[in-house]
Amino acid sequence: MPLTVPRDCVGAATVPTATQVAESTMARFAAGMEARFDRRFDDYDSLHRWSVQHLDEFWSGLWDFCDVVARQKGDVVLDQGASMEEVRWFPGARLNFAENLLRYRGDSDALVFWGEDRVKRRMSRDGLFTAVARLAAAMRERGVKAGDRVAAFMPNSPDTVVAMLATASIGAIFSSASPDFGPQGILDRFGQIEPVMLFATDGYYYNGKTHDCLEKLRQIADVLPTVHTVVVCPYIDAPNPTGGIRGAVTLDELTAQFASVTDIRFEPLPFDHPLYIVFSSGTTGVPKCIVHRAGGALLLHLKEHRLHGNVREGSRLFYFATCSWVMWNWLASGLASGAALMLYDGSPFAGDNMILFDYLQAERFTHFGTSAKFLEACAKFDLAPIRTHDTGSVEVLYSTGSPLVAEGYDYVYRAFKPDVQIASISGGTDLLGAFVGGNPVLPVWRGEIQCKQLGMAVDVFDEHARPVRGEKGELVCTAPFPTQPLYFWNDPEGRKYHEAYFARFDGIWCHGDFCELTEHGGYVIYGRSDATLNPGGVRIGTAEIYRQVDQIDEVVEAAVIGQNWPPEKPTDVRVVLFVRLRDGIALDDALIDRIKHQIRVNTTSRHVPARVVQVADIPRTKSGKIVELAIRQVVHGETVKNTGALANPDALMQFTQRVELQS
Repeated sequence: MPLTVPRDCVGAATVPTATQVAESTMARFAAGMEARFDRRFDDYDSLHRWSVQHLDEFWSGLWDFCDVVARQKGDVVLDQGASMEEVRWFPGARLNFAENLLRYRGDSDALVFWGEDRVKRRMSRDGLFTAVARLAAAMRERGVKAGDRVAAFMPNSPDTVVAMLATASIGAIFSSASPDFGPQGILDRFGQIEPVMLFATDGYYYNGKTHDCLEKLRQIADVLPTVHTVVVCPYIDAPNPTGGIRGAVTLDELTAQFASVTDIRFEPLPFDHPLYIVFSSGTTGVPKCIVHRAGGALLLHLKEHRLHGNVREGSRLFYFATCSWVMWNWLASGLASGAALMLYDGSPFAGDNMILFDYLQAERFTHFGTSAKFLEACAKFDLAPIRTHDTGSVEVLYSTGSPLVAEGYDYVYRAFKPDVQIASISGGTDLLGAFVGGNPVLPVWRGEIQCKQLGMAVDVFDEHARPVRGEKGELVCTAPFPTQPLYFWNDPEGRKYHEAYFARFDGIWCHGDFCELTEHGGYVIYGRSDATLNPGGVRIGTAEIYRQVDQIDEVVEAAVIGQNWPPEKPTDVRVVLFVRLRDGIALDDALIDRIKHQIRVNTTSRHVPARVVQVADIPRTKSGKIVELAIRQVVHGETVKNTGALANPDALMQFTQRVELQS
C-alpha cells in the first residue's frame, strides 16, 4: 500500500498534496521495501517502526535502493558486538566514499561558488572529476596513503571539496576548519591529529573586508611537525603566497606535472574505514576529535538527502556553512544524490543584506539551508525575499544550529514562500547528521520538527529512563545507527566516548538535547540539556525564553543563564537574561518590564528573569551558536578554557563582575 497524506491535518501549517507524496522518493522507497521484504506500510509511522525494528532490512534495502557503488557489500549488515558502543556495520563491504560522490558525470554543474560579491566560480561534473584525479595523483606522489590525516584551513570553496574528495579517494582521513580561527584554535584541533598535508587559503573575504591568512599560516606550519606539505590555494590573490612557509607549494604547482591524468584510483576500503575527523565546539576545553566512518557518512546522508529531503539528480542544494561546521560535510555528500552544490563563503549579510537571496535567485536553488539565527535576524531586519526576489524554485527550507521557534515558521511562510516545506533538523557533529528532521510526506506543524528520521530509534526519556509523551525530557536513541562515531582520537580505552553518550543511561545514546515529543509525532527542542535552567528545581529550556525575547523589537540577540543564587544556597539558581539591543537604544525600566511581561504572559512566572542586563555583544561559536555555558562560567568567576573556539571571544569580558548580578 503506498504512503498517503495523513488523515488529520487540521491546523497544520502546510500539508503535502497527494501527488507530492506519491511522487516523492520516500514513497518510492516505501513501495520498494514493501515488495522486497513482504511488508505493509500504511503510513510513515509504520515505515519508521520497521526501519528501527529491522535494522538489517532497512539499511541493506537503503544501500540497494540508492545503488551504492562498492566492490562488494557482504552478507552481514550489523555486527552488534557486546554493546551499542561496539557495533560494526557491513563488515564484509569494500567501497570508496569519493567514488560514490563522483559517480555522476557530464557537463552539468557540480559546484557553483560565490565568495560574497568578489569571487564566482563554476565547475562541471567532468571538471570536478578531473580536478580530483590530478590532485589525488599528486598527493599519492607526495606519499599520502590510507589512514594518514589531511587537514584543511580553508573557506567553503571548490578547492576544499576537491581536496576532501582526493583525500577520500586514497583512504586518508580529512579534517577541516575555517580560516577565521586564530593559530591556537587551529593547533588545538590539528595538533591532536598530526596531519601529513595541510591545505590552506591565502585569505578570505568577510562583510566586504579582505583578511590575509599567510602570517597565521606561517605560525601554524612551524609548529605542526608532521606536516610535510602545505598546499596554498590562492583565493584573495595575495602576492608570494608560499613565501616563508615551511614546505609550501601552490595548488597549481602541486598538480602541474599531472595535467594529463584523467582517471582516479579509488581505494576499496571497509565500510568502517575512517573518513572524517570533526571537532566538538571546544568552548569548555580542548575540542574532542570525533572520528566518523566512510560508509556510515555515505548511507546516512543518502537517506537524509534522498528520502527526507527529496534531493535528486538536478537538485541545487545550498547550505550556509563554514568548513568548521558539520553541515559542510553534510552538504558535500549531496553530490552522491546527483545534486549540484551551491557553495558560499563570507557574511550572509554582505552588501545590502540580500546576497544569499541574490544567489538563490540567480542559481535557482531547490534546497535552501541556513540557521534559525539567520532567519531570526532576517525577521529583525524586516527582510522579505518574497517581495524582492523570485523564491519559487525552493522546495525545501532547512534550518538547524538552534531551535526554530514557532514565530520563525510564521516568518518563513510570510516572507519567504507560503508553501515551502520547512525542514527544521536536529542532530549534530556527534552523528554527522540528524536524529529528527524533515519529511516530504508529512505535514509541517508550526514550531515542530516533523518527525524522527528513518533508521533512528529516537525517544524521549525522563530522568528515570522512562519514555514520556507530551513532557520535556532527554533525547535518546535506543538502537545502533551507522554514524555513531567510530571512536574519539587519542581515546584508546573509549572512556571519553562512553562518557559523552552512554554514561547517563546504560547502553543507550543520550544526545544532550532537552526536548518534547508532540501529539503529532513531531519534536520541539528546548535547548541543550547542559544549558537548561533549574530555578526552584523546575527545568526550563533556554529556547522557551528566547522565543519570547525574540519578539521584542528592540532586542537584536539574547543569552540566558542560571546564576547560582543566593550565594549561601548554591544549589539554587536565578534566571539572568543578557540582551544586545539595536544601535542607540539603552535598557531602561520600561523595556525591562515589557520583556518580563512578554515572558510571564506566554510562559510561566518561573521563566521570568530575575535580572535583565544589557551587553554590547553575545559570545558565540564559529557556527553562530550562543555559548551559554561559557557565559555562565565567566559570571561565576571561572576560567573559560578555550576562547579560541569562539568567533568573538572579547565579548566574554562584558560578563565579568557585573554590578547588576551582585545583589
